[in-house]
Amino acid sequence: MTRTRILEITGMTLAMGLASAALAQQAATPAAAPAAAPAPAAAPSWKQGMADGQASSPLHPFAPHMTGRPASELPIDKLKVPAGFKVEVWAEGVPEARSMALGDNGTVFVSNRNLSNVYAIVDKDGKREVKTLLKGLNSPNGVVFDKGTLYVAERHRITRYDGIEGKLDSPPEAVVVIDNLDPNKQPGHFWKYMAMGPDGKLYFNIGSPQNITMPTYMEASIMRVDPKTGMIENYAQGVRNSVGMAFHPKTKQLWFTEHARDWISDDMPSDELNVVTKKGEHFGFPYCFQGDFLDPQYGKNRSCDDFIRPKLNLGAHVAPLGMRFYTGKMFPAAYTNNILIAQHGSWNRTVKQGYNVVRVTMDAKGNAKSEPFLEGFLTDEKADPPMWGRPVDVLQMRDGAVLVSDDYNGIIYRVSYKK
Repeated sequence: MTRTRILEITGMTLAMGLASAALAQQAATPAAAPAAAPAPAAAPSWKQGMADGQASSPLHPFAPHMTGRPASELPIDKLKVPAGFKVEVWAEGVPEARSMALGDNGTVFVSNRNLSNVYAIVDKDGKREVKTLLKGLNSPNGVVFDKGTLYVAERHRITRYDGIEGKLDSPPEAVVVIDNLDPNKQPGHFWKYMAMGPDGKLYFNIGSPQNITMPTYMEASIMRVDPKTGMIENYAQGVRNSVGMAFHPKTKQLWFTEHARDWISDDMPSDELNVVTKKGEHFGFPYCFQGDFLDPQYGKNRSCDDFIRPKLNLGAHVAPLGMRFYTGKMFPAAYTNNILIAQHGSWNRTVKQGYNVVRVTMDAKGNAKSEPFLEGFLTDEKADPPMWGRPVDVLQMRDGAVLVSDDYNGIIYRVSYKK
């Protein structure tokens, strides 16, 4: 056999061996699994907790007009206040106007939830001017002004801006008071409301991440932080979500509004007005609502007697938000230390209610009751949407008048009184 022929056979043998090895390797390797189907998109947090048969419900939250609407397009004349009071537009062009704070020099600071700005409203040369003060923030819903400093509560942190009223055209860099307040990037109730306590600490909410769930120690709570040290404490627990709180002028106790859960029924459970009498009290979530209603899932084998009862049940799904104790001199004396609560209005209800500002009074025994104060935003309780405006927060001005923010239209109203 020639040398050339030997080389050919050797090459063929080698090639066949390599091919056989490749086939053996291929046989030993499992077949690639078919591509997994993409996971279905998670339902929005407001749908979580639906009962059987509710998936097809037409009920849904209402989004604001993100760029606002001019007052000239709105039925302002439909608004109603008690005899002797007057309501008028104080400022417009404040997109998604939410929480408000009053500066020492009369600046009104206004936050929003879905946008990223904080606004400053000033009177200049006889005109009211809306300035975009801060930009690029993360859901800056909570604002507090104290001793020359503006505090802003974003989704994940609280910051401070010292000497802000002298720097409205060139605000200083933010100084972080506390960070990492939303480490899990919770899907719902992440916006925060703030109040300055008589102890010099900032009080704020961390809501439940879902409609109904077992919260962590930091969730479904009211927290407080010392702005000087950044030390944080859990002040109250079992609070599904509070977007309004204020301290009583005399007792110095913290009062707060609270949203009850959705998807039980049109009329249950009721939203609440609560008061904290001592640190560490538990207000029921997720076990008990309205002081006497045990949750179908989490309330089993529990008792509502184990939790602090509401000071007042405000009604199902009225969505109470900002609140203030009235301490001014403009309104009649009977309004002194009364509470004014902005009710954003219901979406999780077939027949809508809320969409107003209510006045809460207390008798000599401490029993509370509410009555309408500013109404007229609700136009058709069965329509979609049923309203033309939505109150969010209230703010007492130095002359005793009260401002009411409306995030649906980006407008702020002024309520005054004249004998």
